Amino acid sequence: MNLVKKLLTRRDPRTQFIPLYNSVVQTARQPWWYAEAGVPDTLDGRFDMIAAVLSLLLIRLEAEGNPGLEPVARLTEIFIDDMDGQLRQIGIGDVVVGKQIGRMISAVGGRLTAYREAMSSDEGLEPALIRNLWRGEPGPDAKPAMVAEAMLALAARLAETDWPTLRAQGLPTA
Repeated sequence: MNLVKKLLTRRDPRTQFIPLYNSVVQTARQPWWYAEAGVPDTLDGRFDMIAAVLSLLLIRLEAEGNPGLEPVARLTEIFIDDMDGQLRQIGIGDVVVGKQIGRMISAVGGRLTAYREAMSSDEGLEPALIRNLWRGEPGPDAKPAMVAEAMLALAARLAETDWPTLRAQGLPTA
């Protein structure tokens, strides 16, 4: 009987990572990014900011090696669930949601690669941010250098924070 009860009450393995994902969203939705740094305060801009912050976290978790594999997978699954819910909430129907989610996942994968490469290159993070946050066309309010500085500071705080602390407390704040 205990085995059946265990199987029926099996916990979703993503549950433990939801607070960490929520801290990603909370960081990406800080008004500063939009009001001060000029990230577009649009659906696309907010998605791009979540993708940028999530990418920094995933890059940090890759540094954990094998122990980081499960958190990367679970956080990606939570992101997919969140985006699915967001699309449905704004009225996107079942027929289109799958395609949109596929595009979003592809976009996050591209951004992850772009930010990973940019942080280790002499060119720096700013060109990748211009391509991804401003879609190559920063307007007069855009401050890519300011965003790059803040993103690099976040990446440094992430690198200084051990995995158990990240999991327990979420993204470190300034």
